[in-house]
Amino acid sequence: MAVARTSYGEFAAEFARDRIALGALAALALILLAAVFAPVISPQNPYDLAQLDILDSKLAPGGKSMAGMTFWLGTDDQGRDMLSAILYGLRISLGVGALSTVVALGIGMTVGLVAAYAGGWIDALIMRLVDLQLSFPSILIALVLLAVLGQGVDKIVIALITVQWAYYARTVRGAALVEKRKEYVDAARCLAFTTPRIVFRHIMPNVLPPLIVVATVQVAHAIALEATLSFLGLGMPITSPSLGLLISNGFAHLISGKYWISFYPGVALLATIVAINLVGDQLRDVLNPRLASHYGA
Repeated sequence: MAVARTSYGEFAAEFARDRIALGALAALALILLAAVFAPVISPQNPYDLAQLDILDSKLAPGGKSMAGMTFWLGTDDQGRDMLSAILYGLRISLGVGALSTVVALGIGMTVGLVAAYAGGWIDALIMRLVDLQLSFPSILIALVLLAVLGQGVDKIVIALITVQWAYYARTVRGAALVEKRKEYVDAARCLAFTTPRIVFRHIMPNVLPPLIVVATVQVAHAIALEATLSFLGLGMPITSPSLGLLISNGFAHLISGKYWISFYPGVALLATIVAINLVGDQLRDVLNPRLASHYGA
């Protein structure tokens, strides 16, 4: 039988048993710090036209500008420093992915809890809507929404929320159905607790572990989907380029040998998604009681 974890220290010790996951967490922390402090550490503000010089366009990695500035990752066709553009692009990609995930998590968790606790026709109706949405590819739904709504950060956040909430609703419902049959819920009913109190103060805390795992993985999925949409020209506008748009901007120059314009943003995107997925996988293993014996519980 799984032993309950009593402290954050024990949780951290179990997480740290996997060196790969620990390295991924460190890499993810560095990526987040680089994104947050991009305006401070970037050699250039890539979207300040006063700092750009068209004569510096398409410089290879390590090339120098007319003013003597070294571009360690080269420049794009507008003369923007690729290192600075990647750091600013990370801010947008991570921000959009995190914001859409948090909002979708709140919506999906509420819907899933209501469906599980209410049961009957309410549960059936909600879950049929969830099944209907999950039957369509996420990218198809997002493409249709963006074709109607247009480009913009707010538009793509709405699209990502729309394609994500159903995953959380299904996960929460499954976990809540198990919790609903437990004795502490019966005890709460006997004490005449209100339904919102039973659902949100008693059941909800016990369905959070699997939800945290799903949310972690879905952040990576949201970032990848946003990058795909931006690459196709339906995501971020040119004034707010994410990593996907940076990759798209350099795609046309691959044939001419200017690989760095697409390659380095692609590496940054890949590193971010892999790091998040590795952390999510380890969280799943640690938070899953059935795997507790693997850690000596």
